Amino acid sequence: MHENDSPADGGRAELKKTMSPAEVWALAVGAIIGWGCFVLPGTRFLPEAGPLGSILAFVIGGGLLCFVALSYSTLVKAYPVAGGAFTYAYVGFGKAWAFICGWALILGYLCVIAANGTALALLSRALLPGVFDVGYLYTVAGWDVYAGELAMMTASFLFFGYMNYRGMDFASSLQLILAFALVAGVLILTVGSFSTGTAGLDNLFPLFAEDRPWWACIVSIVAITPWLFVGFDTIPQTAEEFDFPPEKSRRLMINSIVCGASLYALVLISVAVIIPYKDLLGQNHTWATGAVADMAFGRFGGLILAVPVLAGILTGMNGFFMATTRLLFSMGRGKFLHPWFLKVHPKYGTPTNAVLFTLALTLIAPWFGRSALNWIVDMSAMGTALAYLSTCMVAYKYAGRYEAPWWSKPVAVVGAATSVACFLLLAVPGSPAAIGFESWVMLLVWVALGSAFYFSRARELAAVTPRQMQYMLLGTTDRPLLFVPEEETDEEGTFEEAFEPAQK
Repeated sequence: MHENDSPADGGRAELKKTMSPAEVWALAVGAIIGWGCFVLPGTRFLPEAGPLGSILAFVIGGGLLCFVALSYSTLVKAYPVAGGAFTYAYVGFGKAWAFICGWALILGYLCVIAANGTALALLSRALLPGVFDVGYLYTVAGWDVYAGELAMMTASFLFFGYMNYRGMDFASSLQLILAFALVAGVLILTVGSFSTGTAGLDNLFPLFAEDRPWWACIVSIVAITPWLFVGFDTIPQTAEEFDFPPEKSRRLMINSIVCGASLYALVLISVAVIIPYKDLLGQNHTWATGAVADMAFGRFGGLILAVPVLAGILTGMNGFFMATTRLLFSMGRGKFLHPWFLKVHPKYGTPTNAVLFTLALTLIAPWFGRSALNWIVDMSAMGTALAYLSTCMVAYKYAGRYEAPWWSKPVAVVGAATSVACFLLLAVPGSPAAIGFESWVMLLVWVALGSAFYFSRARELAAVTPRQMQYMLLGTTDRPLLFVPEEETDEEGTFEEAFEPAQK
C-alpha cells in the first residue's frame, strides 16, 4: 500500500508491486495443474474419452482458451489493476454485470482451493494409510470424514493463509519452487512409465471410449476445459502487483496454458501406456495414477509420485488463495462488498481481511467431504465460462473504440463463442458434459446468496457515480469506461474530486 494512502484519509488502497515474470508464470501454471491432473486420468479422462480423445480435448480446449487469454491480455495492458474479469466486467457493462461476474469467479476460485485441500486427504490415504484417516466422524455421499484428516487439512489451510497474510514475496517465491518441482515430477513419472518393461503404444488402444462416439468423447472433456485450465486468469488478478510492463502478461498466459495442456497429456499417457488402460481401469484401483507409479518405480513409486502431486495440490491452493483475496479486495474497493475487505496491512502490503475471509471459508470445506465438493467443482466451471465470456465481450468493445492489435476483435469473437459453447455443454440436459442435479442445487444456492449480497449493497452502490467507481477500481479517471458514452468520459475533474463523494 502506498504511504499515506488509505480509504480512511481519502486515498485509495493499493497493493505493492513485487511480482516478477517468473513468479507470475509459476502462479498460473501452479493454479492450472492441481489435484485433477493426477486423479482425473483414472476417474474421468480415460473412462469417458480414452487416451486420444482426452489429448485432443486438451489441445482443442487449451487452444481455444488461448483466444480467451489474448482477450485478457488486451485488457490487462489497458487496465493493469487488481480484479481481473470482475474489473473488466464493470468497465464494459456496469455494476450489476460486474457483481455477477465477480461472484461467479469467487465461487470458482474458492472451490478449487477447497478441492485441492481435500485432495490432501486422498493423497494421504494412498501413501500413508492409517496415519490421518483415524477418528471416524461421519459419512457424506459415500466419503468418510475423519478427525485426523480434518486436522491435517486445517493445518494446510492455516499455513497458506499465514503465507498470504505475511506478503507476496514469501508466497510467490514458494510458488515458484513448487511449480518447478511439479514439472520435474511429471517428467520423472513419464520417463518411469515408458521405461517399464510392459509399456507400449499398443496399451493406448482403444483410442476413444468405446461406449460413445469419438466426437462425444472429445466434447465431454472440452466442456470442462474452462475448469481444467482455470488458473491462467490468476495473472490478471495480480496485475496491480506486476513489477514489469503489463503487456508481458500475454506471453505468460499463453505459455501457462500450453504448459498446462502438456502436463495434463503427459500424466494421462503415463497412466495409459504402462499396461492396456482398459485392464488398468478394470482393476478398480482407488487411485490409478498411484498404481501406475508403483508399477514403474516399485515400492518407492508412491514417494516419487508424491512430489508432483503434492506440488500440484499446494500450488493450486496457494495460487487461488492469492487470486481470491485480490478479487475480494477489488470488489471491496468498488463497494460491491463491505469496506471491511479494503484493509491493507501497513507493513506487508497484503489485503489482510480478504485473506482472513478466504481462510475462514476454506476451513469449512473439509467438513462436507470430498464427494460434495465434486458437485461444486462441476458447476463452478459454468461460472468460469461466464467470466471468460464477459472478458471477451469487453475486449471486443474496447477494440472497437480504442487502439488495439488488429487481431483483437476476431480473437474476442472466437473466445466468446468458446465460452458460450462450454457453458451450454454444461447446462443443456442430455449433453455429454451436462452437470448433475446436485450441482444445479448448489448453483441455485450460490445465486441466492449472491442476490442477497448484491441487494444488501444496492443503496451504497447506487450512490457511487461512474466517475467515482472509475477512480476506485482503476486508480485514475483517464482509463475509459466502455458502457459510458465516449464524450462523457472526457469531463474535467481530479482523482480526489472523483473519489471524495464516494466516501461520504
